Amino acid sequence: MSTLKTKLESLNEMTPSQLRAEWREQLRTIAPDIGPDLLRRGIAWKLQSRVHGGLPTATRNRLSEALRQIEKTGDVMSARDISLKTGTRLVRQWHDTTHHVLVLSDGFEHQGRHYSSLTQIASAITGTHWSGPRFFGVRKRKTEKQRACADD
Repeated sequence: MSTLKTKLESLNEMTPSQLRAEWREQLRTIAPDIGPDLLRRGIAWKLQSRVHGGLPTATRNRLSEALRQIEKTGDVMSARDISLKTGTRLVRQWHDTTHHVLVLSDGFEHQGRHYSSLTQIASAITGTHWSGPRFFGVRKRKTEKQRACADD
């Protein structure tokens, strides 16, 4: 049996305090206040990433970008995640008012103001939190795999 497999199996036998100690040893940080199952998963991921490699740089960058977007707007969908080209105009009727949104290369424009997400605009229009893409009836881009399945 491989060393990695043995180590992963031993995690199932550890008590919560042993898991916290193992977390400190493997991740070199104090274990977060999470349950034993998540501690096991975090430790297992670290052990496996040492053997098989971690996330590719592009994936790490995309995750960092998504986190920044969530912290900034509360929404991970951006202009490039949806099937809209720069210059596209979105029109939405809301309480007897017609709203026009212009898709820009770096976000959106509504009533002369720049927004980084459709969710910000939908919230400004309605006064409550809405999914911007849903409010404007916009869908995410299809991946290559989704397009291939649709062609079959």
